[in-house]
Amino acid sequence: MTSVARTTRLLPVLIPFLLLCYGVLRLVDGMDGDHGPGVAWNLGHTFFLAAFLLFGAFVVELRRLVPAATVRMRTAASAAMVAAVFGAGCFVWVALGDLFPGLADSAPLPGLLTSAGPLAFQLGMLTLLAMLAAAPPRRLPVWSPALVFVSFALITVSLDLIPLAAVVLMAGLAPLARDRTLRTAP
Repeated sequence: MTSVARTTRLLPVLIPFLLLCYGVLRLVDGMDGDHGPGVAWNLGHTFFLAAFLLFGAFVVELRRLVPAATVRMRTAASAAMVAAVFGAGCFVWVALGDLFPGLADSAPLPGLLTSAGPLAFQLGMLTLLAMLAAAPPRRLPVWSPALVFVSFALITVSLDLIPLAAVVLMAGLAPLARDRTLRTAP
């Protein structure tokens, strides 16, 4: 098995697990009615940071799996990858600011990117997953990107739903973790 295949099979499990840890620690941190600096906050945000660093690598791997049958398909997949990596970078910026308040004070994420970053990440990620579900050899079932969309929607509804969203995300990405035939597209 190639290193790309191993990475592509590990990340769909590891990333949701890190988000689950973050979500649970966020709930623990908020038990006193306040979210803020402390052990649970810092550890949770460290898991969050790791998850989005890995998401950046994961979308690059997903791009490699998308069949490059046409110039249009390659262009769309590359644009989706760039959008998702950009959005993941915005999440990393916020996590670093939460972990290091001095950084947040001196270099806050610009207001426009606060909205555009998560949207770019979600659209890029969902586009790549949809391409893997739609284009032959159909590496994902149709329900896979649908579950990933549901996980994103749960987080939009309430940050307290992050643990549930992480489990739904893991279910949505599970076919990539189980696929023993993963190879990079030519």
